[in-house]
Amino acid sequence: MSDEAPTLREVLDVVEHLYPPEHAQSWDRVGLVTGDPDQPVRRVHLAVDPTLAVVEEARDLGADLLLTHHPLLLRGVHSVATTSAKGATVTGLVVGDVALYVAHTNADVADEGVCEALADACGLGHTEPLLVVEGRPLGRVGELDATTTLRDFVEALVVHLPPTAGGVRVAGPPDAPVRSVAVLGGSGDDLFDAVRACGADVYVTADLRHHPALEAREEARDGTPYLVDAGHWASEHVWLARAEGALRAGLGEAATRVETHISTVRTDPWTFVVGADEGGTP
Repeated sequence: MSDEAPTLREVLDVVEHLYPPEHAQSWDRVGLVTGDPDQPVRRVHLAVDPTLAVVEEARDLGADLLLTHHPLLLRGVHSVATTSAKGATVTGLVVGDVALYVAHTNADVADEGVCEALADACGLGHTEPLLVVEGRPLGRVGELDATTTLRDFVEALVVHLPPTAGGVRVAGPPDAPVRSVAVLGGSGDDLFDAVRACGADVYVTADLRHHPALEAREEARDGTPYLVDAGHWASEHVWLARAEGALRAGLGEAATRVETHISTVRTDPWTFVVGADEGGTP
């Protein structure tokens, strides 16, 4: 048994088996952003977003690898000077000798991915794909063990989500019965056609904009599908523990020489809410 830490290349072999880069959507930017494949990895830090605070947290913990869901450089940049937040983030990673690896839409579609983690948080057992995009299953659909009310369903879900300032928004009668559930972690208001087609009672996703959500409720004539906006960060944060467990299992014996940590930084951008009215009275 070797006492040496695995290399970044060896750790990423496991990550890319779990979340193959070729499974990412064509517009996405996944993979290794900073780091030397030959560097040893003794500590892995997992987070949703590679923000300045998360990078500082990773450096303080002595992490060798930061594994995030969201890309740092999704759109082209022409400078990584520290005068910009992205530049300062790249500099912090390089100076701190922290490798950054991104698993984004390839983690959305995976068996150990975001949508399966959100389905678990909803209490679903066996699931099917909500739809197939670029040859990959996106979103999940399943049934609860028993019919419940919309309010009770959401209250049970909230237990598994990290707290946020905005909480969880719901569109539908609190006492409406729900059994079948469709989920998509992150932004999902472009998939209402698929949700209606699958016949789900409730759709759990995030970033529901006014017009698409209102039109979806109008089309439903106050019936199904009811809508649950769990928040972008919160709906994807549930993946981190699943990813940590899958990574440790994939490392096998080498996992005894690697520490893993889940970020405690809340990268949801909202900090407080004023004037919320659950009754919907103008």
